Amino acid sequence: MKIGRPSPWRESRLSFVCSLLSALTIAFSGLLQAQRLTTTVRPVHYTLTLSPDLKAATFTGSETIDVTLAEPANSITLNAHDLTFESVEIETAGKKQTATVSLDQEKEQATFTVRDKLAAGKAKLIIRYSGILNGQLRGFYLSKTARRNYAVTQFESTDARRAFPSFDEPAFKATYDISLVVDRGDTGISNGPIVSDTPGPAADKHTLKFLTTPKMSTYLVAFLVGDFQCSSGEQDGVAIRTCATPDKVALTKYGVDVAKYVLHYYNNYFGIPYPLKKLDLIGLPDFEAGAMENFGAITYRETALLVDPKTASINAKTEVALVIAHEMAHQWFGDLVTMQWWDNIWLNEGFATWMENKPVAAMHPEWNIDQAVAAGLDATLNLDAQPTTRAIRARADTPAEIEQMFDGISYGKAGNVLLSVENYLGPETFRQGVHNYLAAHLYGNATAEDFWNAQTSTSHKPVDKIMESLVAQAGVPLLTFGQPHDGKVEVSQKRFYLTPSVQPDEAQKWTLPVCFKSDGKQDCQLLTPESTFLNVPQNGLFFANANGKGYYRTSYAPSDYAALASHVEDDLTPSERISLIGDEWAQVRANKAIVGQYMNLVEAVKSDASANVVSTALNGLGAIDSRIAATPEEKAALDSWVRQTFAPEYAKLGAPSQSDSPNKKQLRALLFAELGDAKDPRILAEARDISAKYLADANSTDPNLAQTALQITARNGDAALFDQLQKIFETSTNPEIQIGALRLLAMFENPELAQRALQYAVSDKVRNQDAALQLAISLDNEKNRDLAWRFIQDHWDDVKKEFTPEMGNVLVGATSTFCSESARDDVSQFFASHTVPDADQELKHAIERINGCIELRNLQEPQLKTWLATQPRASGAETAH
Repeated sequence: MKIGRPSPWRESRLSFVCSLLSALTIAFSGLLQAQRLTTTVRPVHYTLTLSPDLKAATFTGSETIDVTLAEPANSITLNAHDLTFESVEIETAGKKQTATVSLDQEKEQATFTVRDKLAAGKAKLIIRYSGILNGQLRGFYLSKTARRNYAVTQFESTDARRAFPSFDEPAFKATYDISLVVDRGDTGISNGPIVSDTPGPAADKHTLKFLTTPKMSTYLVAFLVGDFQCSSGEQDGVAIRTCATPDKVALTKYGVDVAKYVLHYYNNYFGIPYPLKKLDLIGLPDFEAGAMENFGAITYRETALLVDPKTASINAKTEVALVIAHEMAHQWFGDLVTMQWWDNIWLNEGFATWMENKPVAAMHPEWNIDQAVAAGLDATLNLDAQPTTRAIRARADTPAEIEQMFDGISYGKAGNVLLSVENYLGPETFRQGVHNYLAAHLYGNATAEDFWNAQTSTSHKPVDKIMESLVAQAGVPLLTFGQPHDGKVEVSQKRFYLTPSVQPDEAQKWTLPVCFKSDGKQDCQLLTPESTFLNVPQNGLFFANANGKGYYRTSYAPSDYAALASHVEDDLTPSERISLIGDEWAQVRANKAIVGQYMNLVEAVKSDASANVVSTALNGLGAIDSRIAATPEEKAALDSWVRQTFAPEYAKLGAPSQSDSPNKKQLRALLFAELGDAKDPRILAEARDISAKYLADANSTDPNLAQTALQITARNGDAALFDQLQKIFETSTNPEIQIGALRLLAMFENPELAQRALQYAVSDKVRNQDAALQLAISLDNEKNRDLAWRFIQDHWDDVKKEFTPEMGNVLVGATSTFCSESARDDVSQFFASHTVPDADQELKHAIERINGCIELRNLQEPQLKTWLATQPRASGAETAH
């Protein structure tokens, strides 16, 4: 884990054009493939010693790579980037030759050439080199606190070459002996446990040698140097530690408890024991990704690992548990068995995204993880229904192309495809297929076909056809059902787009499991491109996505939809309600339903006991306010409706109690936030009171409600509150509280304070990994969006220096919150002349989303006006609760 394009193309010239395109494609393919290393030289083992100088921000390395040559050669090419070579020797059959080094900066490759041809067989590359501990959060880099520097690594996907010359492709698996020469008061962490700690080579140094690793890919190597401190535990014979900088070690115990549970769960689920002797989880001050699954040494953003369960919100504890479970799933699915090439990165990320929910749901059934999964599926369907998306498996040859594969398609869509297939096969059959796949490829590499063939063989069902259909094709299927009759229903399928003006290719079809609700169970049928009818149960409500796990949108005959809407609270499970609400909102966005119809559905679930169901409904409502309502009058009328509809529901929940379930706490916070957005005066006053208590003593009130109260209060806050939150950010040692305070600064709506927040975001006080996120939050604030955009344009030099590769994409993507032609043109023109590296696809998506908003508003705003006119006018009594 690091946390998504067709274009229209005519007769006499068509053959010529196609031939030309084919020739160009072949030629271009050759150029791209040239960035790949030859398979005639393969690494077997690395012996690697690194000596970082944390004060000078440099390091030296000595390395021996044992390789095998498939044929005689005078040269060997491997990957290296931003390294300086001191000497290179190649030894074969006891004979050493000094090699000359030639560098190809564009391909990030180094070629070692010797005079006498190297014989086929075994050889050793003996290399001495040096490098810089960079500030780019990739490779071997510096992570800093106010007190000192740390040297840490992030190699996925193509940055191990920044730390040591290597065959830096996932299929070149090898074993590693790693040693670190570190300052006397420091320690080191790597993939294996420490097997020796000896003084020297200098008086102020000591050398740590780590246990030889199993065979693994370069991107999973890790080494970290500093004064890390850890909490420890043990599970199933494996030593488990959660580590952090010394000031945060008190926040590491929760991670140990989660990791112990998850390790035992995975050992049982996979039927293959965790393969290493230890597992370390390390929180890093500077870290671009959410987390990284290095074999045996998983690294995290501090907010993704370190938490105080006494003061943490349920959301914070859930997110930490899920990220831990995600990265630990990779220890089997990604580390033990690795994709052959990056075009199948979904085999890693999609699987871990799907798998992370299982142990957390088992550990905390009260968290209703299955409902959160349904909500995540709904969000992914919307992502994949944008005008341009990509297939799960897509071409990726260059480092830039590989980096763009780490998106919502590889994680979300791939994970939800696995969810749908598991639902079709049954959990135990699917689990056995997973075991068979892993067992067949231990310590090796595999492809998508390997995975789905294992599932097909295990289940004796056409999983290969289903998965190939969903993996190879971009987009979301829309299944349109007629009225059931005599146990059958007519069904048609086509690609679904959220944007009404985009028309689907009528020829695109899928092979899908479609599961109908039947007496509280499910009856699954296989829909093929040739299918026009499916068998359906003849009892109960007609609902075509039992359990809410199908990777498709649904459209029903009007009478069947009306029946579903009227029985939504009685006959559908929470996950099924989430699916129905999501489908209806998607139909509004596609202009296949009117916004008033969606509002009526929101009202129908206003008393729902599930926080996830209500959250899904309110997400659409929030989009109506920001993307459809265009005038102050419309927004005021929407606020009035929210107060009238949800204030009584909030009142029913009563005052917070220690006996409240997690769901009730989340539901109360959710309605509190919604009423605060709707400017309910009693909620605003309550939020100020709760905020003051929480800031004085974090243990004095429910953290779920307190953090929501702070968001409401910050939007209406003054300079004193801004100063208080800024101080908390600069002094707190609790990452959740610290980063929470920073995020709140971007929510102030007072223009002067909003300007202060923008200036602060690009100051030295805010880490690079957080700066773009702060600016993105400001762009999401409708009150100050224009102010934030002007600031970004006027201070571009200050803004762009904060970019890490991923964060540049975050900022570009945040401009999608605009909803006018003038803003769209301004965004497009600005980034045309102020390019952000590797953000071309993100800019394309942002422009599409702006266009989608413009179209949605033009189509649905008149419908919203009509619906609002039918609602009773608000009175002073509306806020009585």
